[in-house]
Amino acid sequence: MVLVPEAKDQSRGARGRRRGPGRSLALAWAPDDPYTTMEDYEQSIQDMVRQLKNSSEPGDTKCQVNLRLWRSNRRSLSPWAYSINHDATRIPADIPEARCLCTGCINPFTMQEDRTMASIPIYSRLPVRRLLCQGSGDTGQKRSTKKKCPKKYQTVMETIAVGCTCIF
Repeated sequence: MVLVPEAKDQSRGARGRRRGPGRSLALAWAPDDPYTTMEDYEQSIQDMVRQLKNSSEPGDTKCQVNLRLWRSNRRSLSPWAYSINHDATRIPADIPEARCLCTGCINPFTMQEDRTMASIPIYSRLPVRRLLCQGSGDTGQKRSTKKKCPKKYQTVMETIAVGCTCIF
């Protein structure tokens, strides 16, 4: 008689239940459930912007790795920093955007920049709400009748740099 091992349940719920002692979550900061509303998503973006604005770290622009920092953007062989992408006609108006700190990549043996490789941004498409009507615009001329513009928004996908990677 041949015994066949029971098939493992590979569903999303089963993978989450297998977290036992010694098993750590790689993405402990990631929500268990996807965002249920656009407002929840926008709030999470604003939380990241607030953390960037309140950061005590200097706005370093040096191409170097800092292994003492816990954030992956400064420990990468293609390190990046965040700046705030601001657009008043978008919700959220502020979105953190990655900017590569190196032209080349950090050689892991010398910890120096190696320009035989290249650091490039990694892009992702994020949902944002765009203001459809931006008013009459400022043309420098006074108009006797102002065009009323109701604030209507449309959800669109916007491409934002979210990190950097190294290529040959």
